[in-house]
Amino acid sequence: MYRIQPVQKPSFIEAFLLTVAIIAVISASIIFLDAAPHVPLAIVLLALVLYGLMKNVSYKILEGGIVEGAKSGMGAVFIFFFIGILVASWMLGGTIPTLVYAGFNLVTPNFYYVVVFVVTSFIGFFIGSSLTTIATVGVAFISISGAVDVSLAITAGAIVSGALFSDKMSPISDTTNMASTTLNVDLFTHIRNMMWTTVPAFIVTLIIFAIISPQLQNANFEQMKHFQAGLLDTGLIHWTNAVIPLAVLFICSIIRMPAILTLAAGSLSAIILSFINGSTSIQHLFDVLMGGFVSDTGVEQIDSLLTRGGIESMLFTIGIILLALSMGGLLFLLGIIPTLLESIEHLLRKTYQVITASALTAIAVNVLIGEQYLSILLTGETYQNQYEKVGLANKNLSRVAEDAGTVINPLVPWSVIGVFTATTLDVSTLAYLPFSFFCLISPILTVFFGYTGWTLTYNSSSDTENGLTK
Repeated sequence: MYRIQPVQKPSFIEAFLLTVAIIAVISASIIFLDAAPHVPLAIVLLALVLYGLMKNVSYKILEGGIVEGAKSGMGAVFIFFFIGILVASWMLGGTIPTLVYAGFNLVTPNFYYVVVFVVTSFIGFFIGSSLTTIATVGVAFISISGAVDVSLAITAGAIVSGALFSDKMSPISDTTNMASTTLNVDLFTHIRNMMWTTVPAFIVTLIIFAIISPQLQNANFEQMKHFQAGLLDTGLIHWTNAVIPLAVLFICSIIRMPAILTLAAGSLSAIILSFINGSTSIQHLFDVLMGGFVSDTGVEQIDSLLTRGGIESMLFTIGIILLALSMGGLLFLLGIIPTLLESIEHLLRKTYQVITASALTAIAVNVLIGEQYLSILLTGETYQNQYEKVGLANKNLSRVAEDAGTVINPLVPWSVIGVFTATTLDVSTLAYLPFSFFCLISPILTVFFGYTGWTLTYNSSSDTENGLTK
């Protein structure tokens, strides 16, 4: 049974054409008009309402479908508010600046691409944003690579691999929280389950970069030193600023404290440090928690890195979540998705078939629409019932949505992250795509584990005994 029961059953041709039209409107708006996803989503939402009225579905029922669809995202909305608070407080308390400074200390001339990948992953994990990681740490490494005459395409591939590792695994990443909350999976349960595919992908990527890394014994790393000097000038760099909030977050994670309380505890520790260091006041604190931390060092790259966070920074993502889930609610209510699923249901009788289909759907949404968030949301909403039928726990689907949804976006030339990365690093998407090893390996592993059954979690032992899951 679907979470939202359909009130009608369109023909397959009708459902297919409506789906194609929806994809065309959203993808054309994002790709050719460079529109924010919110506008085409709102247009499609209105079009679905009009379609429902033409089918004699009352507006009250349609409104109920919209509300029911959006309701599943309310957990994510509250978590995103606290993510914005955490990032702002970690900037204000010096946590993220200190971690970035420490990350650059790891850079050595040997195994250069490995260092780029590891440092980008490390710093990005605590920033929680692939775009910010690429725009700051990524730009610094691209500049270094240009100065020492090593491949910009491979450097960009290492940057993208590290940034998307962090985007997928960081507890303050919006995609990580979106995947877990959309499917009602505990945040840290989701992260732990993703380690089964992420750790092997990380290790294989590490080995490949180690093999192809050049030796840069005479390299000039002045730009990195300039970056570090600028960070020191902020007065936010101190080991306690990083260790204490990280320890709080780690302890809360170990004892499995709910995500919102964990984020709140991590934020509070950084806020206390900011008062101890004398870097804020009550009024300034409230301004930062709402509008984000604003850096004014005068160094563009540093200001770009440190100016972020706050509740307002999450409103863009929250808007996408509510509009996309509302659209999904209508797609189920009007029988469009159920009809399409019924047409291929005979092909989704086994575990590996369901996992492969959901992974391909996540990839297809990225390719057709170019939107990371919609890939996660639509894949989760569409296949949740199919996973239940074959006895798979929701955390399997949330993992697939990230393995094949989150990490694929930067590899699409017209996608949000793809366009941003190519423009920011001045390296074309097709140039760095073959070297974005982590992004290429992750969906392969998730499908492979689907075929083998390794690391999969079932709802009950009885489910694994029936013919559906073999």
